Amino acid sequence: MALLKMLAPLAVALSLSAHAQTDTPPPSSKPDLPPSCSSGALKQGGLLLCHGEPGTLVRLDGMVVAKFDKKGRASVGLRTTTPKQIAVTLDHQGETLSEILTIDVRHDETSKIYPQDCDKVSPRTKEQIEHIRRSSVKKVAAFKEFHTGDGFFKGVVRPVPQADSSPFNKLREYICKDKDTGKTVSKPGSPHGGHDFRSPTGTPLAAPAGGVVLLADPDLYFEGGAIFLDHGMGLVSVFMHMSEIDVKAGDVVNAGDIIGKTGNTGRTTGPHLHWSVKWRNTTTDNRSGDFYIDPALIMALE
Repeated sequence: MALLKMLAPLAVALSLSAHAQTDTPPPSSKPDLPPSCSSGALKQGGLLLCHGEPGTLVRLDGMVVAKFDKKGRASVGLRTTTPKQIAVTLDHQGETLSEILTIDVRHDETSKIYPQDCDKVSPRTKEQIEHIRRSSVKKVAAFKEFHTGDGFFKGVVRPVPQADSSPFNKLREYICKDKDTGKTVSKPGSPHGGHDFRSPTGTPLAAPAGGVVLLADPDLYFEGGAIFLDHGMGLVSVFMHMSEIDVKAGDVVNAGDIIGKTGNTGRTTGPHLHWSVKWRNTTTDNRSGDFYIDPALIMALE
């Protein structure tokens, strides 16, 4: 009898413990962030970093521009003409979330450019025109190829240590002397599609993020030695004017890997590295809507 009295409190305690384990829900884990595209570089020429449920469709002002990958991520490029406010819609399994984002406005420069080779501004021969055609075919084919990857979600490695020399989207006028007539040629150029660094010939070039090499060519007409590197999420880095290329199409590289050396090939004013980043809409096969974004804004991403 005494033993039963001693065991009674223990039985009650065990009963209460079992009841608590059965009826009391476990402590809730930290809730996930709501789906959003409000991270990244919110500036004209920048990049939205989106997160949410895998498979979510991203619409920018009504147009589908991206689809979240299996990790619930997507990247959306912003044109240099993007309005100050944009409407982003996230669609998933019949549910829709909308947000209005405020976009910073650019203030770009204008400059005169003096190329070393005027033929790179105004081609004169059939051979040069054919070289341009072959180069274009290679570039178009490369931009049609897509690979999965982390984009710039894991950060960015500065490709070379030297200082910046010419920013993205600078308006340019090319001035040089025609080789046949000796006359000065003045020709308006398109806005600068990349970001330049003051890199002397032979500077090792580091991949800013991991990816798959789409094109590695030592002699494109305007670009000279060039490497196209697909980071995934539709983002491709283009490196121009290379003196040496140490990768080939199909190679997989990691962030920081040395993939070549800078140079003075193609249309240049002197030795430097030109780095472009093209954003491509992964939800369509129509490549006419793809465009370049600002590498300086990419380097500033955390």
